Amino acid sequence: MPIFFTRNKMRKHVELWALVTLGLGLIVASWQAWLPYSLTETLGFVTGVACVYLVVKRNILNFPIGIANNVFFIILFLKARLYGDAGLQVVYIALGLHGWYWWLRGGHQRTALVVAHAAPKTLGLLSGGILLGTAGLTLTLQAVNGSAPVLDALTTVLSLAAQLLLNYKLIENWYVWLVADVIYIYLYVSRGLHLTAILYFVFLFLCVAGLISWWRALARQSADGKAAPTDTIPARPGEGAVSNG
Repeated sequence: MPIFFTRNKMRKHVELWALVTLGLGLIVASWQAWLPYSLTETLGFVTGVACVYLVVKRNILNFPIGIANNVFFIILFLKARLYGDAGLQVVYIALGLHGWYWWLRGGHQRTALVVAHAAPKTLGLLSGGILLGTAGLTLTLQAVNGSAPVLDALTTVLSLAAQLLLNYKLIENWYVWLVADVIYIYLYVSRGLHLTAILYFVFLFLCVAGLISWWRALARQSADGKAAPTDTIPARPGEGAVSNG
């Protein structure tokens, strides 16, 4: 067992330093104009990958890094006239602060959350919200001459739903992210944001990795007798929220 944990720890360190080295290399290359991408888009790429990697690992540092990512993408999307996505980043900042607190204090007696399933009622309400939100936001984006109002609206609402599920550590967030990311790839390629499209292609693989990792976490919780019940949104600390494992 000690050998296994040592190797596992070494692998995690190697992954971390590889990501840090690659990220710094991309930032420097963009800054020096060695790459055909703006520094803003490169910073969005690097912080985006880092954020999702930390979510896969269920590391709470995903929230501050994600907030930095939101700031970079606000600038990028405004320039591309993707107003829905730009506005989404502002909402993400608020949701990031909410999720940061909830992961720390959203469990039983204000302890940290563990992974849980969303209740059918929660999924039903979110599905209805996605349909209504997409329709309403499409009309708004058409009024302000957005470049891709329907897809922009759909990805915006899907992303909000996925982030809300993630904030409560509900495993279904990964399925919603997968659908959103496929649409995002097409949207960003069509707008010439190729590095951002590549980022979302990377996100697809990270979503699969996250789904597998969170399912394994659920299995470990069950084996330890700490399986989380089906959860609902919202849940108040100490009132039906799951306990920390």
